[in-house]
Amino acid sequence: MSPTSILLQNGTILVPRPGATDDDVVGLKGHSLLIEGNTITRIAPHAELQPPSAETEVIDCRGKIVSPGFIDTHHHVWQTQLKGRHADQSLIEYMPSGNLQSASYTANDVFWGQLGGCLASIDAGTTTVVDHAHINYSPEHVNNAISATVSSGLRSIYCFCPIMRVKSWSPSLTIDPELLPPWELELFDSLAKTAPFGSGRVQLGFAFDLWHLPQDMLVNLFDRVKRAGVKLITTHFVRKTMVWEGPDGTGLINHLASLNLLNPSLLLSHATNASASDAAQITTAGASTSSTPEIELQMGHGTPICFRDDLRATTSLGIDCHSAASSDLMTAMRVGLQAERGRRNGLAIEEGKGPVQSLDTSVREVFRLATMGGARAVGMERELGSLEVGKRGDVVVFDMGSPGMVCGGEQDEVAAVVLHAGVRDVEVVVVDGVVRKRGGRLVGVQVEEGVEGVEEGVLEWGDIARELVRSRGEIQERIDKIDAVRVLGEFKKTVGLA
Repeated sequence: MSPTSILLQNGTILVPRPGATDDDVVGLKGHSLLIEGNTITRIAPHAELQPPSAETEVIDCRGKIVSPGFIDTHHHVWQTQLKGRHADQSLIEYMPSGNLQSASYTANDVFWGQLGGCLASIDAGTTTVVDHAHINYSPEHVNNAISATVSSGLRSIYCFCPIMRVKSWSPSLTIDPELLPPWELELFDSLAKTAPFGSGRVQLGFAFDLWHLPQDMLVNLFDRVKRAGVKLITTHFVRKTMVWEGPDGTGLINHLASLNLLNPSLLLSHATNASASDAAQITTAGASTSSTPEIELQMGHGTPICFRDDLRATTSLGIDCHSAASSDLMTAMRVGLQAERGRRNGLAIEEGKGPVQSLDTSVREVFRLATMGGARAVGMERELGSLEVGKRGDVVVFDMGSPGMVCGGEQDEVAAVVLHAGVRDVEVVVVDGVVRKRGGRLVGVQVEEGVEGVEEGVLEWGDIARELVRSRGEIQERIDKIDAVRVLGEFKKTVGLA
């Protein structure tokens, strides 16, 4: 049983800078932070804050940076078993070999893939994930994904996602014409009635990309979603790619506005190549965006928008596919920041003004994107994103004395995290007042809900890794029966690229 209080003792605690209007943080050296239940109740100098009871778990944070947990606003968490296969693929190549391979997953595979993805996030200091869960092949697939998320201990907005389901791979790639079958909408209604899950830690959201469906069908669908009480709707938005551009070709943003969906409850993933008009509409409506630099740079989405001036107020950071990129937001912060610096320096050189003599992008801004930027994107800025009394106990502790971080934290704690930290430096992770990583190792997870083929009880990471490797082998056997070259060609024709 977890203790009812945790004292993170005598560390350097990153708290909001007094008077700051840009979500900047300052390091309080020699301070302690108390979590009681799932809430931060006190932050004070070490000498002034003692354990409130004999049962309090005390974690020595001398030589450590105590940071807000990271918030990942776009992730397909189920894809763990697909790691390694997309290393040199574009978005077009990924779609049949990755996205559509949900068809090769059994419900049991989904449980293990989801659990592995959640734990990879926790291991890297991510405490909240917006899960664009495009895995709806059956009620069992969805229920297992939610069960795994609950078991993992991660905070999640699990975004239920109607998808294009593969009906057959041969003799040709065939998509099931019934895109919104009755069972799917009935399942959504049922989940909405019982959500949230995991003592409130796992909320139900809604993900959607089938915007080509008839307008009246979409109106009815989103009336249903809103009646269910869903507070976050997310969709992919990548202009000048295969993403649908609306019934009149004027773009998805105009289409969303016509459906009354362009509002603060909307989270747009990527938003690369957005027009100036798109950006103005998104910002004015109070909608949010998620930039996933690693995937966007590899797969041909366009330039990441995390530092784009006309979208800066809307932006947060995500991972996207941990099957093709890292699971940690430290890497996302670094890649996004340095890619933008490189882009701006390149422009200056082309214009005969370079190299630039000073930088106008900062480690503090990208740190904000992974913390308060994410909290604002999901409408939880009063609960998450910073270490303040009254907020949730979502905390990550970094070891300043590791080979990677040594000396960095003494100079600038935020720079040390953004530019020098890696997963090995994440020593402790607390989610909702429960320690999920301790001493650099993941804590065993309790499987409490009945999942077919999975025994209830505590699972250590080694057990989970073995199941993932087994599951990956079985998925690969199914994939090996697919003519990948033919399917890729057929997919290209479907999206007008061949």
